[in-house]
Amino acid sequence: MADAKLILLLKTSITLGVLLILLGIYCHNFSASVEAMGVNGIIISAMCIAFGMVLSLPTKMYLTFILVRRESEQQKQQD
Repeated sequence: MADAKLILLLKTSITLGVLLILLGIYCHNFSASVEAMGVNGIIISAMCIAFGMVLSLPTKMYLTFILVRRESEQQKQQD
């Protein structure tokens, strides 16, 4: 897979992860219907946050690795 496509996929994954985290926070703090569900509502909001973290955190590390490698290659070409 080309670097550009991989970077786009990783950025999309980060965005989806952050949106899931925000959805979980919204459901946990501001949604009356989730509060009315009781324990099931807490589980739903916690799962949104957990899946958001799974999508966003490892992807950020890998994306940072790719960008640092690309930057070092560009500096080698300039020297």
